[in-house]
Amino acid sequence: MRLRVIAGTLGSRTFDSPDGFTTHPMGERIRGALFNILGDIEGFHVLDAFSGSGALSFEAVSRGAAKATAVERDRIAQRIIAKNIEQLGVEDRVELIRANVSQWSLTSADKRYDLILCDPPYNNLQLSTVSKLITHLKPNSLMVLSLPGRESAPTVNGVVVVDKRLYGDAALAFYQKVAAE
Repeated sequence: MRLRVIAGTLGSRTFDSPDGFTTHPMGERIRGALFNILGDIEGFHVLDAFSGSGALSFEAVSRGAAKATAVERDRIAQRIIAKNIEQLGVEDRVELIRANVSQWSLTSADKRYDLILCDPPYNNLQLSTVSKLITHLKPNSLMVLSLPGRESAPTVNGVVVVDKRLYGDAALAFYQKVAAE
């Protein structure tokens, strides 16, 4: 399946997405809404957890993020992301980490991000892993979790839910890391 970057410097450029059910690319309408809600992400360092096709990474750098780190464990998806990075010419701004998100988090404890985007498989949200990712957020930064629309936004220690948007059978929960007093 072909997807496209919605806006920014790569706007209208297309890239591949893995076939099958191992990934579920975020729909264009939801991806567009997500980045419109986020607003200016110029210079941000973004973590794209459960990257799938790399769509969120590509949209982020297209809209001004300085760097995106795409973490993906599925080998087919990894090959497609690597090919997409090359075809879009973003080798200097998108880094592919070929790993399980939970394992990556353990071995990268010192990494901090301005924005974390989590789009785990809907049949296994891996909430314990998602909860670990907040340790990678800079103070006052956001983490966005894509989840089935019927699910309530899970409570995660160290962050507060600041928004939840429903898009049919999908939802976006916005978490903000509270700065230490």
